[in-house]
Amino acid sequence: MQPTDDDRALLDTALAAARARTRWRHHTVAAAGRAPDGRVFTGLNVFHFTGGPCAELVVLGAAAAEGVYELDAIAAADTTGVITPCGRCRQVLSDLVPDVRVVVGVDEVVPVTVLLPGAYRWSEHLADLEQRSREP
Repeated sequence: MQPTDDDRALLDTALAAARARTRWRHHTVAAAGRAPDGRVFTGLNVFHFTGGPCAELVVLGAAAAEGVYELDAIAAADTTGVITPCGRCRQVLSDLVPDVRVVVGVDEVVPVTVLLPGAYRWSEHLADLEQRSREP
């Protein structure tokens, strides 16, 4: 699907953050997420040899810190352009903000479900476990 003007602005925000704030190899990707009320949250990845969160996950944390647990759209970029979410981010986005739209190109936005078809849903797993614990 075609991005809206708001989606393009979101990508511009991620690109601007990447170009202004990414340094060396610890911070190489920026992301921006838009809440239903229009607020935009940004974040940078935190690379370390022991692991670290991707920029999209930092955005989810920044939004949650402000009491926002839903996002309408999210975009990630390095200094040269759009980056699609890695597998882990696709799974986390699918679990935590299942209705989010993801900017995957300058002219393309897709629902996260397109990026992870047939996804394992942690919430469904928990519901199944809870149901089984009630069975005699």
